[in-house]
Amino acid sequence: MKTRHRIRGAVLALLLGCGLAQAELKPEWELGAGLAGVDLPLYRGATERRTYLLPTPYVQYRGEVLQVDRDRMRGLLYRGERVELDISVNGSTPVSSKDSEARRDMPDLDPTVEVGPALKWHMYYDERKHTNLDLELPVRSVFAVNFGRFEQVGWLFHPKLSLDLKNVAQSGWSLGLSAGWLYGDRAYHAYFYDVAPQYATSTRPAYSASGGAAGKQFIVSLGRRLGDMRLGAFVKWDDLSGAVFADSSLVTRQQAFSAGFIVAWVLSKSEKLVEVSDD
Repeated sequence: MKTRHRIRGAVLALLLGCGLAQAELKPEWELGAGLAGVDLPLYRGATERRTYLLPTPYVQYRGEVLQVDRDRMRGLLYRGERVELDISVNGSTPVSSKDSEARRDMPDLDPTVEVGPALKWHMYYDERKHTNLDLELPVRSVFAVNFGRFEQVGWLFHPKLSLDLKNVAQSGWSLGLSAGWLYGDRAYHAYFYDVAPQYATSTRPAYSASGGAAGKQFIVSLGRRLGDMRLGAFVKWDDLSGAVFADSSLVTRQQAFSAGFIVAWVLSKSEKLVEVSDD
């Protein structure tokens, strides 16, 4: 049961990019329940895939500093007219090496949690058309987590451009487009792609990754509210060509798609309304 909770948390962390910019009055908090699903490679660069379909709580809290929603939690440290500084959170799912031909007989990968500051620059905002173009610069410390383990395993820098369009073609759907580049330090790449000498085989030579470029990601997301129902979905393309660890034998596929969705129902909400510009 606890393992399932860790997987659920990692899956929800992967449903990023679905929050879309809006400016209106909404309840300070909402509580509900729903269903989330995601299909993705075991890890970036893996051929094998895994599908998760899990019941999930639905939580929205729109505080002045702390903000929680279906796909992220952030602590707003500073907000200006054009610049915001907040806390960015992400993560990855656990990997059993018996499910990966490339990692066979190697140690399993624990789920990771990524936490760190994120600077966001609002490059363009058209309030009439509800269009946002943002440059986001998150720097996150990565931790491997398991029972009795909370270990820092490196750093990740993920600059990206995000375009959010509300109520596209008067359809009620909001569209998000994101293009990002990833850079990791040596420790982060080692966690996923190193092959220690004791695990080397004739088809899996010993390997030591370096720090640097970690590939590119492109995300398309959709979101909509229908009364008390909340809908969200995304498709992500991951490209590892040019990554400094691309020649590791643990990288068996350099391009891959991931997809996910969430359907949730609000069961309770606050009477207090607050103005929000990013939800």
